[in-house]
Amino acid sequence: MAARSNEEPAARLATPKARTALSCPACGSADVAQVLGDNGGVTYVCTSCGHSWS
Repeated sequence: MAARSNEEPAARLATPKARTALSCPACGSADVAQVLGDNGGVTYVCTSCGHSWS
């Protein structure tokens, strides 16, 4: 099912289907953001506890 054209792209990304099965190794939360690391690599940050890892 396609997203409606009047939805913002960020709203479509926040749906449970778009989330990965990633969870924070420190607290177990599924509230994880993917960000660019210092050297262009991928880093993950838990938005619940602030733990970051790559």
